[in-house]
Amino acid sequence: MAKNGESNLQGIQKAAILLIALGPEKSASIFKHLKEDEIEELTLEIANTRSVTPQVKEEIIDEFYEVCLAQQYIAEGGISYAKELLEKALGSEKALNVIGKLTASLQVKPFEFIRKTDPSQLLNFIQDEHPQTIALILSYLPASQSSMIISALPPDRQSDVAKRIAVMDRTSPDVVKDVEKILESKLSSLVNQDYTIIGGVDAVVEILNSVDRGTEKHIMETLEIEEPELADEIRKKMFVFEDILLLDDRAIQRVLRDVENNDLALALKSANEQVQNTIFNNLSKRLAAMIKEDMEYMGPVRMKDVEEAQQKIVNVIRKLEDAGEIVISRGGGDEIVV
Repeated sequence: MAKNGESNLQGIQKAAILLIALGPEKSASIFKHLKEDEIEELTLEIANTRSVTPQVKEEIIDEFYEVCLAQQYIAEGGISYAKELLEKALGSEKALNVIGKLTASLQVKPFEFIRKTDPSQLLNFIQDEHPQTIALILSYLPASQSSMIISALPPDRQSDVAKRIAVMDRTSPDVVKDVEKILESKLSSLVNQDYTIIGGVDAVVEILNSVDRGTEKHIMETLEIEEPELADEIRKKMFVFEDILLLDDRAIQRVLRDVENNDLALALKSANEQVQNTIFNNLSKRLAAMIKEDMEYMGPVRMKDVEEAQQKIVNVIRKLEDAGEIVISRGGGDEIVV
């Protein structure tokens, strides 16, 4: 079959031929990521596909590879970066053809153009914007980037922005485009035209889990006064240093194995008696005595240093939870399982 014949095939036909070429095992893995109606449609198309020439099969596999390559380049550096690399790999005409196929279906995330921007530079760019505008932008950025920006905002703006992120639900694509234009976006034409679900409690929890302890405490304390129900909902999904009391002894002992003695002594310096006793009860008598001695002889310490030490321990807990080594019961209910 000529190249012309391959180009006249519909997308569903190409997908069916690709799955046939990949074989049952790989196709089954792909089916796991599809919707039920998509699976039914593809299955029917595969059943109706008869003979396919090796040439057509090879052309479709090549096209699939080129599209995957383009998506990878876009994820790494945006449309311009992808176009530049594809031109080197495939030639100008082929590169434009591949990019053209993607622009009709590819959903480039809003504000993608600033995802690789240094947070400190981005802060200078947006700090004077309205809190709602800042909240919108941070909702679309990775938590690591958003947390650095929100930490650097003035205290009164931190809680305001966090609250706006938490209560944000759906934002009109026209509003997103307007904000992108302000930020001189080159990708606004690719924004999804459907209403975009962003923000929400999970978004602000992810950001708060990444900020420094001082910022987290300030935001939560302010929200507890202004929006107590919202603060309670956020706290149920978060884990702060004092929540180490929620862990059972085996989980605490596992956490302490990954904590430096200096950080532990510093973290316990301002902890309440219940937290201190819980930690000491899960240490050997010799090590507990050593930590207590370190706390006694370190003298006055900066609260910022204490908070950083506590945050290090919280990060260890979250890392172990992500790895499945401990399970944290959030919002009450079941016991901790290790």
